[in-house]
Amino acid sequence: MTNPIIVDSHCHLDFPDFEGEIPELVQRAQAAGVMRMVTICTRLKNEPVVRAIADAYDAVYYAAGTHPMSAAEEPLATVDQLIEIAQHPKMVGIGETGLDYHYTADSADIQKQSLRIHITAARETGLPLIIHSRAADDDMIEILRDEHGKGAFGCVMHCFSSSAELGRAALDLGFYLSMSGIATFKKSQELRDIFAAAPVDRILVETDSPYLAPMPFRGKRNEPAYTAHTAQVGAQVYGMEYADFAAQTTQNFNTLFSKAAL
Repeated sequence: MTNPIIVDSHCHLDFPDFEGEIPELVQRAQAAGVMRMVTICTRLKNEPVVRAIADAYDAVYYAAGTHPMSAAEEPLATVDQLIEIAQHPKMVGIGETGLDYHYTADSADIQKQSLRIHITAARETGLPLIIHSRAADDDMIEILRDEHGKGAFGCVMHCFSSSAELGRAALDLGFYLSMSGIATFKKSQELRDIFAAAPVDRILVETDSPYLAPMPFRGKRNEPAYTAHTAQVGAQVYGMEYADFAAQTTQNFNTLFSKAAL
């Protein structure tokens, strides 16, 4: 019996944690039913390396942007630069971008500027925006509403673990919430309740590997194959059979990340 097909919508295969192991990682992912994965470039200077990984594996796609925690350290991306990168056939999303005030609140102004640049690129390319948001809910809601008012764009709140208010605001704009290993942790019932209140046709699953391994691997290195463990919990949250939840989140991925749709 084969495993239901699912998608890891967010991982970091170029990180040193996976050096020399990518063929085996992809193989293990596919054995677990993870037939597609999106590896995320967080600093544009690394885009050629991330692109090469996507080019080397049929199952791997990529997205590119400047992570908010790196926004003050990296040259500010330009809309034209992001549009040019987006021409590559396996480049399927803009980001991750966003706001992170947990460790890097001192760079809030440059983070906001960077976020708006990425939003413009998402709007102009038609590719979905990939948002990282931490300890910045009020500013994130304000910017997303303001920018959406200037013209629609697709978006996923990656590794969603913020407030119910931000979740509702994102859903009201037509965006998606992505479930990571955090949703499997015992103390994450409040987060599971936020997901349960969201429409299941707006949910994606991801690993954010090598970080945030789901139960029963918490504290260990995460990898795309473990998407299945998060999706099992997601199915429980929605009271669905695992195969049905896997099919629904895969359909959701195809809708949002239409350039990577099969």
